[in-house]
Amino acid sequence: MRIPDRRIELFTGAGSEQRFVGPATGDERAMLVAVLDAQRATLELKCAGLEAELAERSVAPSSLSLLGLVRHLADVERRWFRAVLAGQDVELRFSSPDRPEGDFDGATPGTLAQSWAAWREEVAFAREFTAKAPHLDVEGHDGWRGTVSLRWVLIHMVEEYARHNGHADLLRERIDGAVGV
Repeated sequence: MRIPDRRIELFTGAGSEQRFVGPATGDERAMLVAVLDAQRATLELKCAGLEAELAERSVAPSSLSLLGLVRHLADVERRWFRAVLAGQDVELRFSSPDRPEGDFDGATPGTLAQSWAAWREEVAFAREFTAKAPHLDVEGHDGWRGTVSLRWVLIHMVEEYARHNGHADLLRERIDGAVGV
């Protein structure tokens, strides 16, 4: 049986082939980290080669943009790993109670470098926290979910990135026609 050709194959670009090489069996932490890292790499690939276009909005009235996704995911990483699990008293970088949509509304070409730097810093913290945690049952308290474990946060982060990478697929195709997973 031949599998039909598809319009959308793997998104190509530097590092694309490295996204899905993590373990598929064995240690739970290693698998969760590999899947999350693949999702993070997918976001970077979807944004690769673009600059000002990253701030282009999807369709009115939405403020959704690739750069907004980068900023949003920096805030999500910060919230779950720094504030909830590490117990740090930190504010989100881009959103606030006064500006709940600051991650998307503030995504302008002038914030490109700052936004990527923030995302990379939060991802680095999350990776280090996860690597140093003695086990996946490390807990933190969240006002929304109550007590959560590192295991739950990793699963939630995979879900969060996967959902937003679906948005990134559509945004990137709209910008320059690039398609793929």
